[in-house]
Amino acid sequence: MKFYGNTAPACMLSFARKVVFAAVPLLVVGLLVPQTLRAQSFDRIERERTLRMLDNVKDQLKKNYYDPNIRGMDVEARFKAAEEKLKQATSLGQAFGIIAQALLDLNDSHTFFSPPSRAVSVEYGWQMQAIGDQCYVVAVKPGSDAEAKGIKPGDLVVSVDGFKPTRKELWKMEYYYYQLSPRPGMRLVVQSPGQEARQVDVAAKVRPQKRVIELSGKNATFDVNEMIRESEDFAQLRRHRFQKLAGGVVIWKMPTFSFEPEQVDSIMGEHVRGNGTLILDLRGNGGGYIVTLERLAGYFFERDIKIADRKGRKEMKPMIGKTRGKDIFTGKLIVLVDSKSASSSELFARMVQLEKRGIVLGDTSAGAVMQSIFHQQEMGVNTIVLYGTSITDADVIMTDGKSLEHTGVQPDELLRPTGEDVANRRDPVLARAAQLANIKLDPAVAGAMFPIEWKR
Repeated sequence: MKFYGNTAPACMLSFARKVVFAAVPLLVVGLLVPQTLRAQSFDRIERERTLRMLDNVKDQLKKNYYDPNIRGMDVEARFKAAEEKLKQATSLGQAFGIIAQALLDLNDSHTFFSPPSRAVSVEYGWQMQAIGDQCYVVAVKPGSDAEAKGIKPGDLVVSVDGFKPTRKELWKMEYYYYQLSPRPGMRLVVQSPGQEARQVDVAAKVRPQKRVIELSGKNATFDVNEMIRESEDFAQLRRHRFQKLAGGVVIWKMPTFSFEPEQVDSIMGEHVRGNGTLILDLRGNGGGYIVTLERLAGYFFERDIKIADRKGRKEMKPMIGKTRGKDIFTGKLIVLVDSKSASSSELFARMVQLEKRGIVLGDTSAGAVMQSIFHQQEMGVNTIVLYGTSITDADVIMTDGKSLEHTGVQPDELLRPTGEDVANRRDPVLARAAQLANIKLDPAVAGAMFPIEWKR
């Protein structure tokens, strides 16, 4: 199955946008390695494993990257330099950062290293998001240390451990804090609307977990029930949600395109067909399967519609949405996007604009639009270490001859919530979408329709 967007299995990625790579100094890796992880031994076995991972990453890149010239990168020289750095690494966090760094200068949103799970799981208890060019706290988990320390939605994030988060750089912080260097806490400088900036030390919730899977013997750790619980948690957080308004207006909060295309058929039949307006909320949707994107596109046109061309090492067929004939939706279409709308979300939104099929509202999208395949890999026999690499296998060109990579979709109406809106849980974007459907919806009511949920 090909993935469109950064949609590796949940066990391989700890957050969902995801990882849009650009150059980042190795200095960051050292600064973000937590003290608790620095104290762990980085022995000969660990070093040999990371060296093998580096070799495997190089092989996957050389065999599968869509550009056989790999954008002019001297692959052998780059990975040889990384190998020498790995020989001097003193922690797993640093080692994983070195492997990741080997791919960074490609500046490719869909080519990245996904390291093995760490020996601990970390939940920071708060979330931030880029709105325009600034980053704000958008959610705080009840009962977390962040809540106890007074962190609130709507706070402007001035710095995290001395680094200023920006729209362009935010993904890098998420990648390092969640995957490469999870840590027991961080020092924030935040500013609530109308107040002075303040410094806050926030502790994370840290829980031990196995970093490798032992399939047999007295130390066996393969727990099917635990895997089922994790899967159920993930499915709950990534479920589709709906709201029905007066006048035949339905809102579909679509969290991902990573679901089977047959589910599009059931959703369109059960929730959308027969209504006059669909508000398709793709905010926070980081992408997913190409086949699901194509199936959804086919529900909005009386003819087969070309979404985009794909350019790789071999000739590839264009992405085509085949019309669903008599089952198509002919009503008004309004699409919502934000800075976390990526990949398939961006393609769908831009297709709607190019075909003049509807209106797009919200913030500029992520600009992370390539086609990739996730290559899951493992080491060991009885003791298994899982990791992987996402490799771009095609560039994606829209029907206007342009790529959305690094530029994103510019909405027809640029609408961004303010810090005060976030603090008061108002959603002016959804309220405006309802207005375009001739429905009066208070922004505070809109903001309560799809609350942010947390893992149990």
